[in-house]
Amino acid sequence: MVRLIASIVGAAFVLVLGIALFGSVAGVITDPVAPTAESVAHKHPKELELASNGVFGKFDRRQLQRGFQVYKEVCAACHSLRLVSFRDLQKIGYSEPEVKAIANQWVIEQPSINPETGEAATRKNIPSDRFPSPFANEVAARAANNNALPPDLSLITKAREEGTAYVHSLLTGYTTQPAALLKEFPDIKTPEGLHYNPYFANLNIAMPPPLTSDGQVTYADGTKPTIDQMSTDVSAFLTWTAEPNLEARHAAGFASIIFILIFCGLAWGAYQNVWRDVKH
Repeated sequence: MVRLIASIVGAAFVLVLGIALFGSVAGVITDPVAPTAESVAHKHPKELELASNGVFGKFDRRQLQRGFQVYKEVCAACHSLRLVSFRDLQKIGYSEPEVKAIANQWVIEQPSINPETGEAATRKNIPSDRFPSPFANEVAARAANNNALPPDLSLITKAREEGTAYVHSLLTGYTTQPAALLKEFPDIKTPEGLHYNPYFANLNIAMPPPLTSDGQVTYADGTKPTIDQMSTDVSAFLTWTAEPNLEARHAAGFASIIFILIFCGLAWGAYQNVWRDVKH
């Protein structure tokens, strides 16, 4: 009797579930979801070729230094890099004296306390310090950016899907809103204070175009600073800040594969030697 009741209840559950599923599918077919401006105009990030791509990828130190220069002169005014220390710059080719000079000359100083008065103060950066935030707190950051909070860039290429390509596409993707899109969706005109960018999730971003013209940064190595080049270089730099041990990880992975192959060969040889006189 209990089994009969359980079977009936189970059959009823499956029937109700099937009816609900059929209703949902029928509703999608007969009354499909209307397309949105985001689904129509949002673009997938363009592929970006960097020296660090692939299983054997390695960072291009000159490119990382150019990318740091772009961050320093363009991005640092709004975006923090709170997980990176000044001394970490030695890993991308800067010498110890150069790192000390960069830290000492950094425009934003480290928050501190005056030991004599106990009041808030600032001091010069030293190599062991992390890059200071350009704003005292979130309220100050929003107040200076039309209530938008500039994200920290330390892990931005890990925090966004296809992060490196996304950063590059976003920086080079600012454009005027297409007239055809406005005609199809008249209510999605970019609001005042926002900027149209098809690589941003909802098409409108609070950050104005940070790279506006060729030559905005003067590279010390003579590389031509086009908008695309500067975007590529800072994307490479932010890839390094998000994964500074990428080269070591690649090397360890390659060594592990070699070890496994050798171990498999030795294991196979041992197997053949142990069982050579046994008939199978």
